[in-house]
Amino acid sequence: MPEKTAHVMAYGLPQNIMKRTVDLVASAFGLLLASPVLLVLALAIRSTSEGPALFRQVRVGRDEKPFVCLKLRTMYAGTPSVPTHDAPAAAATRLGLILRRWKLDELPQLWNVLVGEMSLVGPRPCLPNQHELIAERRRRGVFSIRPGVTGLAQVSGVDMSDPAGCAALDARYMAGMGLLPDMAILFRTFVRPGRAVAPPQQEP
Repeated sequence: MPEKTAHVMAYGLPQNIMKRTVDLVASAFGLLLASPVLLVLALAIRSTSEGPALFRQVRVGRDEKPFVCLKLRTMYAGTPSVPTHDAPAAAATRLGLILRRWKLDELPQLWNVLVGEMSLVGPRPCLPNQHELIAERRRRGVFSIRPGVTGLAQVSGVDMSDPAGCAALDARYMAGMGLLPDMAILFRTFVRPGRAVAPPQQEP
């Protein structure tokens, strides 16, 4: 059984309603504003590498239920479905490197937020085969909340290659979860571009 920590239980119904309302309004408005950008990026992806513009991947969601997470494709078609930190550097397209650096590849996840599979802010959803991270999150009760498009671990520079550290920050996020902390994390996400990734040495 996962640990039911006090801070998870303390985040009651009014706060949950407020968080979900913000998610609904922001994701709907965001999709409306981002739709021309998504169209341009989708055309650019299709014209620079083979394969679909939209990448669909099964992730672990709230209560450990799987869902299909959406992203703009940043890797060559046929790349194995592994965490980004485990993918070979040469798997990323040149355009994909730019999309990742500025987090534009995450824009389609506004749809996941709109339909209730994700939140704007929360623990980043992991793959079903990331067993160590799943175990760490289960022990801390992290799966009791929706995964996020961005989260405290990501803006703190800790990724899923450090399962214990990532899960610890996820639990720390839950301890202080609220509208103002969420806004602060979103601000840090926008002002802090993603880490640069070395360009591929050769294209397959």
